[in-house]
Order: sequence, then C-alpha cells, then structure tokens
Amino acid sequence: MPLRLAAPPRIFGRMRKVLVRTVLSMPSRWLVALSGGRPLVIDGRTLDPRLQFLAAQARRQPSLTSLTPPAARQAAAQGLALLDADPDPHIETGEFTIPGPAGKSLRVRSYKPRLPNRFVPVLVYFHMGGFVIGDLETCHVLCSTFAARAGCLVLSIDYRLAPEDKFPAQNEDALAAFRWARENARQLGGNPSVIAVGGDSAGGGLAAMIAQELRRTGEKPPALQLLIYPAVDWLSEAPSMKLFGNAYPLTTEVMNWFRGHYLNTPEEGLDPRVSPARAEDLTGLPPALIYTAGHDPLVDQGRDYAEALKVAGTQVLYRCYDHLTHAFTAMSGAIPAAKTAIHEIAEDLRRAIG
Repeated sequence: MPLRLAAPPRIFGRMRKVLVRTVLSMPSRWLVALSGGRPLVIDGRTLDPRLQFLAAQARRQPSLTSLTPPAARQAAAQGLALLDADPDPHIETGEFTIPGPAGKSLRVRSYKPRLPNRFVPVLVYFHMGGFVIGDLETCHVLCSTFAARAGCLVLSIDYRLAPEDKFPAQNEDALAAFRWARENARQLGGNPSVIAVGGDSAGGGLAAMIAQELRRTGEKPPALQLLIYPAVDWLSEAPSMKLFGNAYPLTTEVMNWFRGHYLNTPEEGLDPRVSPARAEDLTGLPPALIYTAGHDPLVDQGRDYAEALKVAGTQVLYRCYDHLTHAFTAMSGAIPAAKTAIHEIAEDLRRAIG
C-alpha cells in the first residue's frame, strides 16, 4: 500500500533504477545526514537508513490521497518499479484467464520452478494495494522469488479493485480463484493436495479470509496461510496506527482513503470477511506464517492476529522485521535488508509446504 513515492528522475527505463540504487548505496551515515541528521527510532525500532532517506524524499511529494484512484495506481507503480529487483530468470511464467464471479474473467500469472516430472506445492497469491491500487506487476518479483526458492507453483491473482468494484467483489474473486486452483492445479503441474494461500497487506487479508470462509463452508482448507503485513482489521485503533501514522510508504491517512473507496459503509469494517481479526471463532484454521514490518501502521494488527491464532490452537510462525517498512516485498532491488527478509520468508515457505 504505497503512499508517497519520490518522483523518478527525468530519465528513462533502467537508468532511473540505476540512479536510485547508486544513491541508496551511499554509506548509511551519509543517508542519515541527508534525512534529518539522526537515525529515525520509534518505539525502540530503528528504521533502515535507506528507507529513512526514501521517506525524507517522499515527504516532498503529494500524498496518494490527493490523486484519483487511476492516477494513484500509476504513481505507485512507477515508484515501486524503481525499488524492486528483477524477477528470477529460472522460473517459467505464463499468463491466462480463469472464470470469475458473475461471468467475469480473472487474469492469473503463473510462476513455476523448472522441476521436471514432479508435481509441486501450489501458492495462490494476492497482491497488496488497499484494494484500490496494485496489479500483477506489484508482486511480480516476489512471486518469482517464492517459486524459485520455495520450489512451488505460484498463481498470482489480478482481482477487481475499488472504487470501481467495492466489497465484496474482492472476496468473491479471491474465493473463486482459490477454488479454481484447487480443481485445476494438476494440469498446471501443481500438487492438488498441497495448495496454500498467501498475500501481502490487503492481499494478506484476503488470504486470511479464505482460510476462515472455507472452514465455515466445510471445504478442504488451504495447506497454509502466508500473511505478510496483513490488513486484517480495517477499523483498528491499535497503538501502531498512531505511532507509525506518518510512516513511509503507508500512513493512517492513506489507510482511511483506501477504506473509503473499498467499503460501501464504514460499518462493513466489522464484517469478518473484511476484518478477519474480528471473527468470533478462530479455531480450526490452517497453519500460518505471519510477517510484519516494524515501521508500519499495521504492525500491531498483524502481531495480534498471530497471537490470537496461537491462542486458538493454530500453529503459527511469526516474524517482525523491525527496521523495515510496509511494502518491503516490492523493494528488494534497492533495500538489501528487504531482499534478505524476502529470502527468509521464502525459506520458511519451503520448509512449511515444500
């Protein structure tokens, strides 16, 4: 859910990425000096100097909340493209459509490791973006990394966005995509007995919702739920919503902007399909890998959901990357610590379902 992203230099293509990476490769003390003179520490967590520098530059730019949703999508895509790495070259990718709700089609991008004569585990993945921005490109590098390092088939889903399509359109798309994957995994080279669900931010909320909804309907549950800085409580008043309310690249202000576009009424935020953390019963859910970023308004709700799942008897692995921010999964080309975190998550995923 990127908020403010520094305007790219007035040059084109890969040269812009090279320039950004060159600047961010300066010594940490220089980046801190250019970003206020001292390290940014909130609640005992020190922000990565590169992210501190990006945050300082981004404060000079208009917020996403001042843009129309189409313009916000373009701005966020351009900004994150400067920070992300290149996709893994050893992965087979494909793109196709699958049947969606109400006769609509959903775009899907597949990522498959080159493992001959073997059916591999499957991860159905949903991108971040507050249900307003984001697309298949948002998590393109991340999904290729998961496929390569975890040895699984990844299916990235391009679900409908708000405000053109409000709740429950996103939920309907997500459930339809997961059920399609369950029925068609084998023909794609996936193991239909091991199908996990995952996502980051809003996509993480969709993944948590799927796990709960399939339990409610009595269907076979996902093998695993992978939740990266998940948005699981859209009415959260946890301390981190204020402590990190002006964080980069996500703020509380933009979360409210997302919510206004996504929901028909604020009261829908009480619905567990919107806010899975508000479900009355969390028992009987599949194992979970849950990750948060320290400098993120959503850090408390991700941590609290992990704890609630543990109390309900679910097996949970939880990690918080204290020095990183929201959206670090799309920053592995410019932030070494983000790349390290992504590789660790991929290794956790490999051990969990590989």
